[in-house]
Amino acid sequence: MIRFSGRARSALIIGLQGIRSRKTRTLLSMVSLFLGVLAVVVVQAGASIAERALLADMELFEGLDGTVVMDVGGTSPQLGQVVTATVAGRPDAVAMTGMQAVIGEPGVRPVNEGGVPLDGSWGDPGPPMTCDETGCRELPAAEIAPKGQAIEVRLTALSGDVRRYRPYRPQSGDWLDFATMPSLSPSLVLNKAAAYGFEKYRVPAEMRVPGASANMTPHFVGVVDDGDQQPRAYVRLDELSHWVPAAKLIDPNSSEVRVLMTAGTPVEQVLSAKLRAIGVEPIVRTVNSRADQEKELALMRLVFLAMAGLVLLIGVAGILNVGLATVGERVEEFALRRAVGTPRTLLAGIVLAETLITGLLTAALAIGVSVLGMKALVTFAGSSQPFLQGMQFPWDAGVAGVIAGLVAGVLGGFVPAVRAAGIPIATVMRA
Repeated sequence: MIRFSGRARSALIIGLQGIRSRKTRTLLSMVSLFLGVLAVVVVQAGASIAERALLADMELFEGLDGTVVMDVGGTSPQLGQVVTATVAGRPDAVAMTGMQAVIGEPGVRPVNEGGVPLDGSWGDPGPPMTCDETGCRELPAAEIAPKGQAIEVRLTALSGDVRRYRPYRPQSGDWLDFATMPSLSPSLVLNKAAAYGFEKYRVPAEMRVPGASANMTPHFVGVVDDGDQQPRAYVRLDELSHWVPAAKLIDPNSSEVRVLMTAGTPVEQVLSAKLRAIGVEPIVRTVNSRADQEKELALMRLVFLAMAGLVLLIGVAGILNVGLATVGERVEEFALRRAVGTPRTLLAGIVLAETLITGLLTAALAIGVSVLGMKALVTFAGSSQPFLQGMQFPWDAGVAGVIAGLVAGVLGGFVPAVRAAGIPIATVMRA
């Protein structure tokens, strides 16, 4: 073991001396190898960025990995009371109830009837409809109000801060403050789709909600990106309950009740038992977005790594050609070393040491360029792509670059090393 370590040390020292004496050839080897190693690093980093982008969008809709989601359907008049009473004051669960709300001029139809996006991306919503326990029907012309200065949004009432489970991205203003006393004038946080509508249309600050005792005067406190194309507004459940009884917090035309919980909380069992007692069967699932997308992400990474591997092979061919040319020029040197007793394995180690050092230097250069590129990307594109904000260079990409440099050094130096080890001692007589 000591003898092997000594040979390895000798090969490393002589290899470094060879690199210093042939700087131009080393530079040519690095240039040919640089693009290949850089491609591997960029692909690995790009796959990490793509994974984060995909999961960031899914977290807005589904929630963070590990979140327990309970979807509740049905139109039981006790549903709202059961859900709100169970999660009230709980730090480990948040209830979300949805209903339609119209903000603006009273007695008119909203400009986006049905809560469709105001940019027209959902097309024509069709004729006005009304729904009850017996079904849905089209409103007769005599009952259709004229369109006016009003906007329809999907109103989501929250029992607590949902951002523990869904990391909504703030755009402007503030989020709902659940630490203060509930106000009679509900505070609303709009999503980007709703904010676009209120920027496009100037409407009175009057909100009407089905089942409310009177129209409300809301005030907007902020805008978030929730990934939803439908205009949506978020409100504190306790502020909305001043105007809407708990029995009417659930819209019978479009029931939307969801409870987000921390894994292992007793709320899941208690709430499930209460719901089954009133004839409602909840659907419970755990968010595991990363595992659900694992195959897709692995396939994407494999395809791009294969492409990067082809580029790396071109670099290996370049370092192989330079290595063979270098050995051809050093035939007399290697023959002389053999004549004075240098083992063949040490000669091969000298050549391999040179190519390995070249590969590591190239990998370090490629990683450095990638780190600077990542910083530039975050600086210039972070404002338009929120998932990039605060993102650091994925060091698994750096490890991949080091491995690629070592593999390229071994592949590119193996044939020249074998040729150097096979040089006969008699060759020294030609000098």
